[in-house]
Amino acid sequence: VQLVESGGGLVQAGGSLRLSCAASGSTFSINAMGWYRQAPEKQRELVATITSGGAITNYAEFVKGRFTISRDNGKNTIFLQMNSLKPEDTAVYYCYAATSPAAVVARYWGQGTQVTVSS
Repeated sequence: VQLVESGGGLVQAGGSLRLSCAASGSTFSINAMGWYRQAPEKQRELVATITSGGAITNYAEFVKGRFTISRDNGKNTIFLQMNSLKPEDTAVYYCYAATSPAAVVARYWGQGTQVTVSS
């Protein structure tokens, strides 16, 4: 499985960005996808998850009400709509795909995309 991300960039606080992650290869093995992020000198943290059918989504508390994860199954692509961005959202965002029942355990990773929020 290969994951290719796009959509990061620089935005002012309060602004919005939309990340995309396209999966290719043996996508039939994927049962969930989502996003982690890692800020400088911090551990990687889970941001949001969506199951393969899109029926179940989960969010970290620090993004609830601001970020929305969705998917286009026909294109094997997920999206992360990020609104009301804050400087503390600045991080490298990594798309992941899970193949085990533990939907937050990443089997595959994207290359990461930088999101920078200026104050």
